[in-house]
Amino acid sequence: MSDGSVQQQQSQPAVPLLEEQRVGEILAAVPERGQWRYRPRRVGMVWRSKTFRIAAVFTVLALCGLVILALVRAQTGTEGFLVGLGLAVLPVPLLMTAFRWLDRVEPGPWRNLVFAFAWGACAAALVAIIANSFATRWIATATADPASADTLGATVIAPVVEESAKAAAVLLIFLFRRRDFGGIVDGVVVAGFTATGFAFTENILYLGNAFGEDQQIGNSGLASVTAATFFVRGVMTPFAHPLFTVLTGLGFGFAALSACRHRIRRIALPLLGLVLAMGMHALWNGSGTFGPYGFYVVYGVFMVPVFGLITWLAIWSRQRELRTLATELSAYAAAGWLTPAEPLALSSMRARGLARDLARRQHAHAVYGAPGYGYAPAYGYAHGGNSRVVAQVRSHARAQAEARGKAAARAVAEYESFATSLAFLRRRAGRGAADPDFTARELELLHHLWQRRAVAAPALAYAAQATGRLRPRYITPGVPQQYQPYGGHNPYLPPAGQPYHQPHHGSRPHQRPW
Repeated sequence: MSDGSVQQQQSQPAVPLLEEQRVGEILAAVPERGQWRYRPRRVGMVWRSKTFRIAAVFTVLALCGLVILALVRAQTGTEGFLVGLGLAVLPVPLLMTAFRWLDRVEPGPWRNLVFAFAWGACAAALVAIIANSFATRWIATATADPASADTLGATVIAPVVEESAKAAAVLLIFLFRRRDFGGIVDGVVVAGFTATGFAFTENILYLGNAFGEDQQIGNSGLASVTAATFFVRGVMTPFAHPLFTVLTGLGFGFAALSACRHRIRRIALPLLGLVLAMGMHALWNGSGTFGPYGFYVVYGVFMVPVFGLITWLAIWSRQRELRTLATELSAYAAAGWLTPAEPLALSSMRARGLARDLARRQHAHAVYGAPGYGYAPAYGYAHGGNSRVVAQVRSHARAQAEARGKAAARAVAEYESFATSLAFLRRRAGRGAADPDFTARELELLHHLWQRRAVAAPALAYAAQATGRLRPRYITPGVPQQYQPYGGHNPYLPPAGQPYHQPHHGSRPHQRPW
């Protein structure tokens, strides 16, 4: 061993020997927490925070929005931007209301829809403007033919870029919010909100440019380019972009209905929907190259029929979800968790609304008609006819009745929501797509239903009868029909040869919802 290595070894500090008898004495020299020189590093813990992820996503979308607004304002000018903004916002509430109506059976979280709209209006629009401009300039430089470059960019580049950018929002929700993405209706709604946001930003650009053109040539009124552009984009074809992207959403919706073992189908269906969306978008953008009447031919022969077909499919899917409630919840009615009338009432939006209204009225009347409240005038006369006392008693009675009625209606609405989630949870299990925590989720939903049953069950039973959904064949006495299990553990299916047992949570709810 060389002298240098020996010297280096001798200069290194000695490692303290571990002696169990002296551990406390050795560690007693460690400084207090406030004087620590080394602290544990929380590697990756920041991104695991849900609040941080939400803030990061919406911060990125906000930055994209600021950039896209600056680009649009640079092209249209301030006045054109404001005019375009005012006109472009008009179709948005109508489209959002239509898509939200489709989603009433099992409404998705608003945060998903807000994300989808913001992605379309900010991120997808920014990607489209940058990519389309770059591709068109590159084609014009390569071919030395700007006119052909514009045509090629509109019919080939724009459909691919724009539909891919919009499909990214549907893909993200499909991957990271999988429990909120259960079928065709969810795919249509998410895709529709994304495309509505994209069309909103694009309409600002087109309408702002049209207004600038009118300012240059002096046009105004109904004969202006702005009015014509708004009529085409806001009146005739406000559904154009949503229609294209809904095809992608349908692909993801059918993929969500497929079992986990069908991996090829779950990948191929969204890709097929995306290709169809690109093709339809390309046909629409290229309709102007088919001659002077090409636009009207494509609009009347292709766009309107496809729009009608997609609308019918979306409404049929919505009705199918309602039928799913009656089918899946009948198993829990047979097991004693629900009354026979509840699956029928829960499968009708009219009956569900009627049940909420009935609960509100009945529980409000129970408070307002109680002694001391309903007899407020007599109470006032007993105290010398003091009108102030009478007014105070009546005001207090109305406030109490309104609060009790709202609480009852809220309990019924929550009951309907939990029952819907339970039905779709069971449907996924029946398709072989049950989650590992299926039993725990099922028990949790049954617990929530049982807590609200005392309020919701009578209201739903009355609503089923009032809407004509309760037939004598549903209430005939006897043993309920045996239902086929979907496989796996089912804690409510009794052993063979034994009747269905009653709920084992007790004869009364654990607590009332108010």
